[in-house]
Amino acid sequence: MKTNQQPTVQKQNRTFDFSRSKAARWMFAVRYLLLGFAVLFSLSRTYADTIVNSVHNLSVTGPGTIKATSETDTCIFCHTAHHSNGATPLWNHNLSGVTNYVVYSSATLDALGLTIPQPNGSSRLCLSCHDGTIALGSVNSRTSPISMQNGVTTMPTGSGNLGTDLSGDHPISFVYDAALAAKDPQIKDPAMLTGKVKLDHDGRLQCTACHNPHDNQFGNFLVMDNTGSSLCLACHNVADWPGSAHSLSGQTVSPTVPNALRLGQTAKLKTTTVAAMGCENCHTPHFAGSRERLMKFAAPEQNCLPCHNGSTTGVKNVAADFQKVSIHPVTQNSDAHSPTEDIINPVTRHVTCADCHDSHGVKTPTKGQAKLADASPGVMGVNASGVAMKAASKEYEVCLRCHGDSVARGPSRVNRVVAETNKRLQFRVTNQSFHPIETMGKNRNVPSLIAPWTTSSTMSCTDCHNSDQSPAAGGSGANGPHGSIYPPLLERQLILTDYTPESPANYALCYKCHSRDSILSDQSFRAVNGLGQSRGHRFHIVDQKTACTTCHDSHGVANAKKLINFNSDYVTPSASLSSAPMYTSTGNFSGTCALTCHGKDHAGTSYPQTEGPLSGAKILRRSH
Repeated sequence: MKTNQQPTVQKQNRTFDFSRSKAARWMFAVRYLLLGFAVLFSLSRTYADTIVNSVHNLSVTGPGTIKATSETDTCIFCHTAHHSNGATPLWNHNLSGVTNYVVYSSATLDALGLTIPQPNGSSRLCLSCHDGTIALGSVNSRTSPISMQNGVTTMPTGSGNLGTDLSGDHPISFVYDAALAAKDPQIKDPAMLTGKVKLDHDGRLQCTACHNPHDNQFGNFLVMDNTGSSLCLACHNVADWPGSAHSLSGQTVSPTVPNALRLGQTAKLKTTTVAAMGCENCHTPHFAGSRERLMKFAAPEQNCLPCHNGSTTGVKNVAADFQKVSIHPVTQNSDAHSPTEDIINPVTRHVTCADCHDSHGVKTPTKGQAKLADASPGVMGVNASGVAMKAASKEYEVCLRCHGDSVARGPSRVNRVVAETNKRLQFRVTNQSFHPIETMGKNRNVPSLIAPWTTSSTMSCTDCHNSDQSPAAGGSGANGPHGSIYPPLLERQLILTDYTPESPANYALCYKCHSRDSILSDQSFRAVNGLGQSRGHRFHIVDQKTACTTCHDSHGVANAKKLINFNSDYVTPSASLSSAPMYTSTGNFSGTCALTCHGKDHAGTSYPQTEGPLSGAKILRRSH
């Protein structure tokens, strides 16, 4: 028999009367729905990962240090069934009145035509606690704020208080669509986003794209495990990162870094690896030291040196090289590398690690000395024709970016008769002579070369400009022109001034490739005076204490063979033949000098041509 009487449910001595008001029945349904969710959660993972046992539980039962004095309702700090402030979903916490947050900006976004708006949508809800301007217990459904323990009102200073300056935080509330992805190849089309990473209903990227405020199973309320930067890579398309040295490195690092929030599983580990940290080795989504590109530290080099200072097992100590007398001046200013800057002449001349190294695509060297462009495929450069390149393919192209056509490239260390500091012009293959950087050299008869060097060899800038403690120099330090005790950033000593005794140490850089025995036995430059006295290399270098660089310009010379370009501090035109060229080559081992050197006037002094290395005495037409 039918009846209008509503049934009751008996459970644990409690009676739920379905005849109560619609509101009561609604609350009943909501509570049991939440209970059902809790059951489902418990089946899939531990109870400890839910909001109840997270710092988002601000009730008196919460596990964190910030919690209410007596309030037992966990959800009330954000949600309410009645008297919400109108924001979805049934938002209870009073919203911040801030209307002028300082938002993220960068030259890259400017180039894309993207301006980050003021926080909106769900991000605005998050900021109602996390900007630190509204009391944590200030909720719309209560006539007075919920009292918090230990005198806490607003979010205390720390990682949870983002403040109103969001310029060092990942941009939020912007429209992330296919049009934006088409402009920037470094972000993925939003159609590729994983099921965990979601945009809001208007296609905007909000805090909730990365954070689920109800679920802390991955740490920091992330929507997914971020080991290996899986979360970051859901949106970011970082060229050359897969397979790079950093992405594969098993080197152990500490997850504790100042001004940084560790994401995902790494937040729960005492130690982790470079590969597991991924992007977070250098970047941080909040409280970035460098606003653009969200670097952890404001000084660009400090994002690299915490690992490359010898403290990380198996990683060379590059930081030590920057303490030497001759360095690439990474601490000269705080200007960071920018992908939109003038490649050759930026507004402020600077050098940072990122100007020479692509930290995303750096490769592990397979053997020997790693060549710069091969190891860092994403570095900008300038080719031999002076054309700027977004990605250099040769090491010298990286160097020419600053040491070529740059207007602020600096003076030469040696005063030359023919002054040229543009290395791109010095290495031109149309020059009369050059060290073989771009192509093999023009001199086909160089008896002093030490194997494996031949006249068909090419070389790199770092064969000469390198750390004095590098493996290439016989040391255990890092390869590369970071710093050296030998100016200008030389791998080995090379005395640049005259009147210093010749020794294997004083001219070690030249003797690295050119046999000292061959040079001092005058195989490539031998001449005698009328008395049979030698006046070749040995006489000049040993007896007269003339530096190699007094006669030779090691980079290249446009209008002279054999790299002849005299040091004008010691060599001047001949007093009697001042209009004549100071040096004229007349063959492989012959030439004429019209100059004054060390007080001696060489008025057309010459030495005769030979067929290869000299074996007997040759008489100069004029005495030395």
